Amino acid sequence: MALCVFGCGKAPEDELTEKQEVSNHQQVVLPVAELLNGQEDEIEKGEAEQEVPHFMTADWLDLIPEDDLDALLNPPSYLDDIVDGSDEDKLINTFKNNTKIKSSDRYEQALVSTNVKAIVNNAPIRIPAFIVPLEFDDEQKVTQFFMVPYYGACIHLPPPPPNQTIFVKYPKGVKLESLYDAYWVSGILKTTLVENETATAAYSMEVYALDLYTEE
Repeated sequence: MALCVFGCGKAPEDELTEKQEVSNHQQVVLPVAELLNGQEDEIEKGEAEQEVPHFMTADWLDLIPEDDLDALLNPPSYLDDIVDGSDEDKLINTFKNNTKIKSSDRYEQALVSTNVKAIVNNAPIRIPAFIVPLEFDDEQKVTQFFMVPYYGACIHLPPPPPNQTIFVKYPKGVKLESLYDAYWVSGILKTTLVENETATAAYSMEVYALDLYTEE
């Protein structure tokens, strides 16, 4: 069973340029992370001791390589001239939804980038996310899903870039009451590429805990 809820509201570049609010449980505030500031020893320790590690609160932007982030934060001027729903708009959205299409445009490349930050491999992080269900067990608990930084319900807008998408196998399962609910997800991040008909994820996670999102 598969379900896609990507889209509606703001395009990915809009999500990157302003802080979001969780009003009506529709968007997640992304906390400031210190994930990449000399934490390598702690990351290795958490993996080696096979104990529940200390989870560092992470921001989704921590997962994007700097060159991709720079391209997304500086979209080309031609986008301002494209009318919503026009043929040009449909072509761009088609590109965004297909990681196989090649382009020389740096911005378009970033929209489908599977580039990752190697330093976050095996990092114990805690990150706010929405859940996109992929598979359910007999009790209708979600056992496989994508984690994404924002919720949307309109199919005309694309999913986030692959390096803003995390794939999870969670045999324990989680009972998802509403697709509008955001969660704090704690686990070990992996730089593993996963592709299916719903989306492409440049990361995966071994999940230790899921808790409904609350502002801190």
